[in-house]
Amino acid sequence: MRSVPLKERVPLGPNGPLGVLADPLTWRAAPYLLVSVAFGFGWFLVLSFAVPTSLALSVIWVGVPLAMATVLVWRGGAMLERRLQRVAFGITIADPYRGRPERGLGAHIRWLLSDPATWKDLGYLLMLVPLGLVEAAVSLFMWGVTTVLLFAPVWLALHEWGGMQSDIVIDDVLGACVASVFGAGALVLTAYLVRGMAWLHGTLAVVLLGGSEEERLRASRARGIDAAEAERRRIERDLHDGAQQRLLSVAVDLGRAQAKFDNEPEEARMLIAQAHAGTKSAIAELRNLARGIHPAILSDRGLDAALSGLAARAPIRVDVSVDLIERPPAAVESIAYFIVAETLTNMAKHSAATEAAVTVVRDHRGVVVDVWDNGIGGALVSPGGGLSGLADRAATIDGVLVLHSPLGGPTLVRAELPCEW
Repeated sequence: MRSVPLKERVPLGPNGPLGVLADPLTWRAAPYLLVSVAFGFGWFLVLSFAVPTSLALSVIWVGVPLAMATVLVWRGGAMLERRLQRVAFGITIADPYRGRPERGLGAHIRWLLSDPATWKDLGYLLMLVPLGLVEAAVSLFMWGVTTVLLFAPVWLALHEWGGMQSDIVIDDVLGACVASVFGAGALVLTAYLVRGMAWLHGTLAVVLLGGSEEERLRASRARGIDAAEAERRRIERDLHDGAQQRLLSVAVDLGRAQAKFDNEPEEARMLIAQAHAGTKSAIAELRNLARGIHPAILSDRGLDAALSGLAARAPIRVDVSVDLIERPPAAVESIAYFIVAETLTNMAKHSAATEAAVTVVRDHRGVVVDVWDNGIGGALVSPGGGLSGLADRAATIDGVLVLHSPLGGPTLVRAELPCEW
């Protein structure tokens, strides 16, 4: 299984006509499909003027900064399109650009021109014209037919009682009602066409505006290494500032007690009691630290018991279903546990959900973990954020994290974790 830090997938929508019509994503995609051709023509006009002009002037020094400005402009347009994909189609496409060099004009020029993402951005912006024409034509035709049929009784009333003149004449109420029924069917068909065009457009956007599998794999591996290093530093800091200081205090108290044992036995007993309390506190801190690294219940009893414990501590009802014939590798169990734990924590903080569900199943590829909630949705994957960290954690074993969280909800976080890598 190939790994990406966060798998960008275009949701096809709920099953059934009512589900597609009720899904807010359908109505967010529809206006974008109508106006994307305008974006395409705008970028085509800008690029068809700027690119030849900058190339023609490249024989003199003026053409070089103009060419670099043109490249930056179309990269900015591609960044805007990635944000529009999030709003219109509910997909998240991270900027795939290579790291910017620290200094040097020549290094910056090579950075811009040698990055494959720069030229893929250009290809996407030029693709908007033909793709937008098809999307706009299909959308205008289908919405026009749907509107005429669906509101046939209204047109009849306006024609007969309001004196409205129209080329569309329906002679009787029965014909208008039949046309309205056909209009309802046309509305469902239009909604499915909208979702289909959204899927096609979003898939092309992921291919052209996202990074390649290899580049994303390298980036996720690097982030996984950074996350492991940050975790190591956190553990060292917690040991130094917590348990180590308490144990040092215990050693000091025992040393003082030993010195006072013969001459001041009462004070020595007080120091020993103080050292005993400090020892128990240090043990508790070490236990909490170990639980944060790998909970004991996960090692002893497996995912079912560990996830049930997480669900019991959640502020809302969380249904847990674990269907595993045999225990997966320890690394898979650990990653699955922490993905569920972090997702439930984010849900409690941000989603305003009233119920949630955790499902773990085994398929031919590995372990699939689903965390669902009925909250307000709108979850984002931001660099350095919790969801990005979970994706990086999954990527360490070539796993994939999928997020579907339209505005208004519900939210689904799916982790696909292979058992062999």
